[in-house]
Amino acid sequence: MGLFDTLLGRTKPVKANLDALFALPTAALTLQSAGGLVSSGHAGVCWKPPSGQGAGDLQAEVAQLVGDGFTHAQDSFGYGWLLLSEPELDDLVTKAHMANTTLTEAGWGPQLLCSVFGFVPGPDAPDDASAFSLVYLYKRGTFYPFAPLDAEKERRDTELELRIRTMLGVDLPVESDLSRWFPMWDLPVK
Repeated sequence: MGLFDTLLGRTKPVKANLDALFALPTAALTLQSAGGLVSSGHAGVCWKPPSGQGAGDLQAEVAQLVGDGFTHAQDSFGYGWLLLSEPELDDLVTKAHMANTTLTEAGWGPQLLCSVFGFVPGPDAPDDASAFSLVYLYKRGTFYPFAPLDAEKERRDTELELRIRTMLGVDLPVESDLSRWFPMWDLPVK
């Protein structure tokens, strides 16, 4: 970053630390022991389509980059999703890391927005436990919980989100700026 960037208030974006994804299995053990919450076995990688490129072309390009074994979706906001399913969280994290790395190395880094991992109440969960997602913000290198109560009315369970943050403690780099805990109402990851 040069002098003119500093004078004009431009900042260098934070480089994504994709290796932070590998802290997720340890954090999941904490979530399971503290709240009975387990991985749903589903995750997704979200990107913003480059302007001017058709959805079909984009989907074909992403499929060519990451290979088979992934499902593609587009949400109502026009964002693309690479959907992953694996019963074991370790395998799911490895697939998400591989997809993010492959897309980044192919020049897609600026289009990557987040990776999302679903969590659900396990057999040992208390009766009031609810499903939620852990969102990895690619450009911040941090995670945050998102727990929708009613997607139609766009209501979220902020109390649960804050409890999850407390449970995670130092296991994951949690986003400290709560204004960056963006709601994801049309989330295709369950």
